[in-house]
Amino acid sequence: MRLLFLLLIFSITLFAKSLYTFTNVSINYLDWTNDTENKTLDGDFAYVGFEGGAGWDWGELYGFAYVENPTKKYDSQGSDNLRSSSYVDFDLNVKEGFRVHIQDYYLQGKPYYVNDFVIAAAYKYVSDFGLWIRPALGVHYTNDTYYDGFNGYMAEWLLNYDFKAFGENLSLFQWNEIEFGRQRNFYLTADGSRIGDGASWGLNGALSLWWNSSTAFGTGIQYRYAQHKLGNYAYQSAVIYTLKYNF
Repeated sequence: MRLLFLLLIFSITLFAKSLYTFTNVSINYLDWTNDTENKTLDGDFAYVGFEGGAGWDWGELYGFAYVENPTKKYDSQGSDNLRSSSYVDFDLNVKEGFRVHIQDYYLQGKPYYVNDFVIAAAYKYVSDFGLWIRPALGVHYTNDTYYDGFNGYMAEWLLNYDFKAFGENLSLFQWNEIEFGRQRNFYLTADGSRIGDGASWGLNGALSLWWNSSTAFGTGIQYRYAQHKLGNYAYQSAVIYTLKYNF
């Protein structure tokens, strides 16, 4: 499904003329809170990334690719191993802000992998004062080391607000995902013991503030949060520091 989705996106966009595009590379550092490190095996890590997107009058495309712990070895275990992740989402306009939304997330580590695929109905509202928001509700499919198949539903939103402060261009951005109605054999064993995330629902997201310091460089700070997600039952939180180069 992942390969077919990517081929479809590539075919649609190959000959299309976009209204806007953006691309950047970034260096990032994720610092878990002490509370999270005390409750989980999570460890701080650096990652490098490539991010880009484009828009047309009929839809929008966004994606990223990250390499986590780039100086580590792939054969190491735990939170400090070399990992890679990628994400693609595609919105097809239907009518007056309503959209068909498709997203695909993939994480490859050792000894595990995770692939989450969502197809949803969405709506994008764009104000005339720098704010836009796009909620969505859809079905969720999981393919990972331990489970493969339909895995309930996902409600999500993206929110962005561009504003000026002290003469600088700033952006407040949030992404938030709530999974619910997960399949029982995804999060519980036959005897009722928890597996990984260990619950019928999960929360995943981040709230960020971006400083667009020039046309080339930008920096930002994010509050990252998750519960019953990322392989842990406990609530997790972190701060992410980012430096971007736009081209």
